[in-house]
Amino acid sequence: MRFTVQAAGKTDVGRVRANNEDNFGYDVDRQVFVLCDGMGGEAAGEIASSLTVNKILAYFRDGPFPVEAQPEDQDLPESARLLRSAIQVANRAVYKEASANPDHTGMGTTVVAVLFGEDSFAVAHLGDSRLYRVRRDAIEQLTNDHSVVMEQVRRGLLTIEEAGRSQMQNLITRALGLRESVDPELGSHPLHAGDLLLLCSDGFSRFVPEKKTLELLAQSKDLQQCCDSLVEAAKESGSDDNITCVLVRVLAES
Repeated sequence: MRFTVQAAGKTDVGRVRANNEDNFGYDVDRQVFVLCDGMGGEAAGEIASSLTVNKILAYFRDGPFPVEAQPEDQDLPESARLLRSAIQVANRAVYKEASANPDHTGMGTTVVAVLFGEDSFAVAHLGDSRLYRVRRDAIEQLTNDHSVVMEQVRRGLLTIEEAGRSQMQNLITRALGLRESVDPELGSHPLHAGDLLLLCSDGFSRFVPEKKTLELLAQSKDLQQCCDSLVEAAKESGSDDNITCVLVRVLAES
């Protein structure tokens, strides 16, 4: 079976920050979707996230280019390897920009990216921007946050509830652009008609519970309206960060 997709997205500066360091972009024809949450002073976070989104999309518009398989890749589809290569290209661009401009030293960004294949989709991510899948009225987080508090949760040092109250929620352990090379976490999942994917920054995920997200997504079939509702819900819930959501619906094609 072949699949087509629909997509929509929205980003908002939120009610606290002076500028928006989030960025997103997608190419429905090439079925690639990217969301980034930048960091760094003097607007450097905005530059890092924008540059990353543009470089990843350009990689697939200009190529994609062949990538060499590594021994640990034997169970990974080509789509996952291509995503990793695209992120590595973006990482070099951000690192080079930061190294060339003293005002941009230390800039970086989270990234979560999705690429569809024939019967599956690949996901690659760094940081705490997330990917969720909604299927048959159930929501599942498909990425693991690269953050201090979630590492403590995985080690059994904190509960999820304690992590949600921690003052260290914004401390991430992996990001794009901080070093010359980067190795994103990769995954692959089967495609099913009717699936809905949600890419989001932590300005959304830290403030809107999964149950509330499901309720909002059930209120409309229009993806742009859903994105608007999700962003507004985060603002109403007291989000102190930029807020970005991207929705991707999977459709069957005969």
